[in-house]
Amino acid sequence: MRTLTEQDIRHSFINCSKGEAKRLAIPRDLDVRPWGDLDFLGWRDPGAPDRSYLVTERADDVVGVTLRFPSSQRGFLHRSMCSLCLTTHPGTGVSLMTARKTGAAGREGNSVGVYMCADLACSLYVRGKKVPESGMRFEESLTVEEQIARMVGNLSAFLDKLYS
Repeated sequence: MRTLTEQDIRHSFINCSKGEAKRLAIPRDLDVRPWGDLDFLGWRDPGAPDRSYLVTERADDVVGVTLRFPSSQRGFLHRSMCSLCLTTHPGTGVSLMTARKTGAAGREGNSVGVYMCADLACSLYVRGKKVPESGMRFEESLTVEEQIARMVGNLSAFLDKLYS
């Protein structure tokens, strides 16, 4: 992923108003993010524990999405799998993230959900740059490049649902 500026990020959001995008909390460490290892930039809002944001490149454009997730999580003994990167996590490591749809459907309250790594570090898990709390990922016969392509495809399918 190419390096993004705060302005790139704020102008990218497709499922919130310009005013909302102007007020949302942008990470202050953009200059030290591992951009070469990211397929999307994801972060949680420190001031609103139920909000997260995701920004990615798509068709030579930058697309941002606001996400919400429930404050109540499953128990520690429960294991869940991220539907983007297929990393399994114990307890609260995976959360159902919901995004308001674009346009009139979103204004009417329609949304789409996806189970994602709660820390939004899917790109780093796939590349082996970050280890899940369980200590490992399942071994796959796919190469890392194929796993990255699958994750990007899963993210793209989720984003497609926001427009329909």
